[in-house]
Amino acid sequence: MSPILVGLLLNGLQETCFMVAVSAALASIAGVPLGVILVVTDRGHILENLPVNRVLGAIVNATRSTPFIILMIAIIPLTRLIIGTSIGTEAATVPLTIAAAPFVARLAEASLREVDPGLIEAAQAMGATPMQIILKFLLPEARPGIIAGITITVVSLIGYSAMAGAVGGGGLGDLGIRYGYQRFQPDVMLAVVVVLIILVQAVQSLGDWIARRLNKRLIRSKS
Repeated sequence: MSPILVGLLLNGLQETCFMVAVSAALASIAGVPLGVILVVTDRGHILENLPVNRVLGAIVNATRSTPFIILMIAIIPLTRLIIGTSIGTEAATVPLTIAAAPFVARLAEASLREVDPGLIEAAQAMGATPMQIILKFLLPEARPGIIAGITITVVSLIGYSAMAGAVGGGGLGDLGIRYGYQRFQPDVMLAVVVVLIILVQAVQSLGDWIARRLNKRLIRSKS
């Protein structure tokens, strides 16, 4: 492998990691609270509010059902408004975050719904406020599942970031398209695929390890 190719791969990997890290962090910050709201405002829950629940659910479903490449192009005006440009790694974080936040919300919602309803009833019987129930019971119990969901989201974002390269987002996807496809250099395309596979495996292994550690702590605290 030539030094030039190694340099291109390292630069593309750095750009991809930047896009994925920033968008995953922002999506988690927005998505987890959104998932909490979807759960607690549902029928029969501690903050039942069906109109809010239905509207937020519809927005989440609409965003999730939009193909990423279409979403990225559709929100170019918003990206330019926030970043000042629609090209580059910083600009790519806007559509990546918007695409990932509803995904995180649904995964967090699924984890929160698995919490034993008896635990919530016990907390209410002890006089806990809705905020205390969310912070001290719901989120700690669902934390391993939420971490696993965020891990899945990060893996999906790696794939999305590769698609972002098709419209000037930079990263490994841009490298594969410009050199591997447009310039007919299959060795570059193969190297990009190998690096992406290694990156996905590393992220998945780290996320699984963190989720297992949190789950063990949760079991120890109960026993």
